[in-house]
Amino acid sequence: MTTAPGGDADDLTTVRVAQFFPHPPAKVWRALTEPGLLARWQMPGAEEFRLEVGHRYRMTSVPRPHSRFSGVVEVRVLAYDIERMLSLRWEDADPANLAEWTVTWTLEQEGRGTRLFLVHEGFDPDDPAQMSARKIMDGGWRERVLPSLGRTLDQLG
Repeated sequence: MTTAPGGDADDLTTVRVAQFFPHPPAKVWRALTEPGLLARWQMPGAEEFRLEVGHRYRMTSVPRPHSRFSGVVEVRVLAYDIERMLSLRWEDADPANLAEWTVTWTLEQEGRGTRLFLVHEGFDPDDPAQMSARKIMDGGWRERVLPSLGRTLDQLG
């Protein structure tokens, strides 16, 4: 796993990750957008996803008080381009946490596989809780979420 192209390791507002999967873009797209597959590798609640701009759903995870994360993420589908890009707005359900992030997945065919780029942006570098959340999410994307996505893709055959 590498930093996504154009990514600046010193950009504290954004997490950028690129990961190669030995699967065609159509298969990776399915795992990003089919509710039953999302439920295998994302947070509980992802099974409520619908590929429809404006659609809203809620995911849950472990609360992290030191980063002011309530454990509940309100998600809204912002945009998509089939088999190429999916953009989502993530907001903490607790109005006291002003976290508003954009999570964008971009798929590029690479040989017989897919290079998947993740851009998670909107962190406030002047907010210590946001920087804690950024650190947790950066590690989570790299060490847990994308490997889990890879296992889901492998299981699809």
